[in-house]
Amino acid sequence: MSHELPVERVMQTGLLTCEPGTPLCVAADRMAERRCSSIIVVEGDEVLGIWTEHDALAVDFADPAAVRRPIGEVMSRPVVSLPVDTPVGEAAMRFAAEGRRHYLVVDDSGGPRGILTQTDVALNQGLEPYLRLREVQGAMHQRPLILEGSRLLADAARHMRELGGDAAVVHCGDSELGILTERDLVCFVARHPGNTPVGELASRPLLTVHLRDTLIAARDRLLDNRVRHLAVLDDGGEVVGLLGFRDMLAGAEQLYLQDLREALEQRDHALAQSRHNLQLAERVIDSSLEGIIITDAENRIEFVNPAFTHMTGFTLEEAVGRTPQILSSGRHDAAFYRQMWETLQRCGYWRGEIWNRRKSGELYLELLTITAITDDDGQITHYAALFNDITHIRENEERVRRLAYYDALTGLPNRRLLEDRLELAIRHAHRNQTRLAVIFLDLDHFKQVNDTLGHATGDELLMLLAERLQTRLREDDTLARLGGDEFLVLLPDLDEIDEVTRIARRLIEAVSEPSQIGQHSFRVGASLGISLYPDDADSAEALIHEADVAMYRAKQEGRNAYRFYRAAMNRQDDRQLVLETALRNSLETGEGLEVHYQPLFERDSGRLHSAEALVRWHHPLFGTIPPGDFIPLAERAGLMMPLGEHVLQLVCAQLAVWQREGRAPVPVAVNLSARQFWQNDLAGKVARKLEAHGLPPGLVGFEITESTLLDKQQQAATLLQGLRDFGCSIAIDDFGTGYSSLSYLQDLPVTALKIDRSFIKRLGDGERGSAAIVAAVTGMAHELGLQVVAEGVETDAQRQVLARYPVDLLQGFLLGRPVEARQYARRYLSRPLHAGA
Repeated sequence: MSHELPVERVMQTGLLTCEPGTPLCVAADRMAERRCSSIIVVEGDEVLGIWTEHDALAVDFADPAAVRRPIGEVMSRPVVSLPVDTPVGEAAMRFAAEGRRHYLVVDDSGGPRGILTQTDVALNQGLEPYLRLREVQGAMHQRPLILEGSRLLADAARHMRELGGDAAVVHCGDSELGILTERDLVCFVARHPGNTPVGELASRPLLTVHLRDTLIAARDRLLDNRVRHLAVLDDGGEVVGLLGFRDMLAGAEQLYLQDLREALEQRDHALAQSRHNLQLAERVIDSSLEGIIITDAENRIEFVNPAFTHMTGFTLEEAVGRTPQILSSGRHDAAFYRQMWETLQRCGYWRGEIWNRRKSGELYLELLTITAITDDDGQITHYAALFNDITHIRENEERVRRLAYYDALTGLPNRRLLEDRLELAIRHAHRNQTRLAVIFLDLDHFKQVNDTLGHATGDELLMLLAERLQTRLREDDTLARLGGDEFLVLLPDLDEIDEVTRIARRLIEAVSEPSQIGQHSFRVGASLGISLYPDDADSAEALIHEADVAMYRAKQEGRNAYRFYRAAMNRQDDRQLVLETALRNSLETGEGLEVHYQPLFERDSGRLHSAEALVRWHHPLFGTIPPGDFIPLAERAGLMMPLGEHVLQLVCAQLAVWQREGRAPVPVAVNLSARQFWQNDLAGKVARKLEAHGLPPGLVGFEITESTLLDKQQQAATLLQGLRDFGCSIAIDDFGTGYSSLSYLQDLPVTALKIDRSFIKRLGDGERGSAAIVAAVTGMAHELGLQVVAEGVETDAQRQVLARYPVDLLQGFLLGRPVEARQYARRYLSRPLHAGA
């Protein structure tokens, strides 16, 4: 079958036309004359309608004036058209699906080119194979309309129209049969016979075909007799059906278009479903509470929904063509957006929280999801962004969280949050083998404030004290309010117990400061109890309980103080506090503090080279306190600066004395603490002190541990150079105990390295590791032009081993112990000395 043949090859090109004012009978006469089944009604170049043979059924033949009505009043409109390139198969399908008999064929500009009828398709569609194989009974119209010959024409036409038939069999009398067709009615419109009985008008004789004849034989009979219908007879000669070109076409299409029809039905269903889904999606998008943005591949906005406008203030017209940057809050840096786009390109989507800004300038937090939309080739064509304003959600979450975990009055963490942090800190301390402390703080006599000045004043006092206490704590410490006048403090990551006592004293001082509330000025105190992990307990509940017990002990023993849960801790702390007080007093009065001097000798010549100044402390009650005890105490108490200043003052004064006595003192090295080294204008202060005592440059040197220099090497180099400019020698003390790169040595203006005594001690025991370290250090130092000092030389075996290496100076008990200034002068400054002297 010729499905791909275009309709312009089979259509009727000789269009029969008339104007809308043409009388119906005139138009029908022209149709009958041309044997056309339709006439096109036109006005100028415009097609207005069509009048066909089928429309003749609607004429009221009982009214003589009906056939003279203008055709424009009775024509069918609009005229359904087909493009000239429509395949014949598709046209056949549309004839069957739409129930039409005529299509106007138009060109690309819509101009009429011809008329296509079902007969045209039936005659030109290549139906011969089908017609040869099929019998008439398979295609005929099985219930033909049969009219009595006495029925009037108007009634017959109406009956045919109502039953949808295009022909009827007529009993004409004496058993003779005739046929009445739509084309006959057109002729009656042209030459009105009046409302005559149809028996007189029917065409005769009735041409017939047997129901078991082939369709090809029936078609040939129709063509030979130039008719459109055949009556179908059964074996008894009874009319059992009618057959026309329309029936043949419908039968053929039923076979070869069945699959196509099903496919098209599926397509139509899919299109309808798609259209429904699209409409549904549009309604969902428009009614969605989520803001939606669609952008092109270049991130230019193409669409936003009403929720977007509601949340941001930007209308669709204001947003289209711009980028989402119109919402930028300025809170996120370029790295944030770069990471967003990298994730989007890699994964195809990004989801997260982002701060944006409304058209009004108001900031809001949104939960944003961006999805990349790709085509069939995987190329990104659009981006779809969905977002919700979660500002209020976060605010509510934060409000709920604060109600659950924070004190409403002071804003401090409550007991619940502190216990959570304490549990976490305990696990951390267990893993790292460190200590932590819990301090239970209760205000003294707070009840009197409430009773005397009222609860409002009491609340203001609590808020004031909470602020003060917070400023006295370290960054990672937690201050919590339990309720009333009780507070808890968590101190994690403690290096030593003294940290707890210092913080406890600061807290007591903070509470004890005068408080001004309105017109009222007063002081309150605080009692503190301290428990330690793991010393006292290993659970949060137990640590808080034992800190509470210790706090009550502090109240019982006089208030405005702190107590440890363990009595031994209190005794130790009491002693530390007494020693700290005594050291402060000694620094203020100068009593009990003196400098001892230990000589350094040249290894090869045995001559005295210099001395190291070592501070000693003798207390009238505690006796001589070792440097290993009071130096750490001074560091914890913040006394290293005044202690260092005191030692430097004593050394300079002693050197001046020896000069006045006519002795020839050698240089003395003073140890500088990190705090003392990093003070402002260190070199200037040293220069002024030397000048004040009349000391020449180079008579005072300094020793500094390498850990002091490594954090800020560039600044350290500047400070050291300032000291070197005054002739001061600079030795790095305890060298070899750090973990830093040795490259700093070539950048720092130092003069000597002192090998730590731990390596020297092992030399005498024959340890190869220490010997290798000494060999490496001494070799490196001499390559850098630095002197090497071996400190802690206590045995002759150690001195003999050191003879193998390029060591310049020796210091240790074997050669000379630290002694007070008078003995040092008597032994070493009154006459030249050698190592063996």
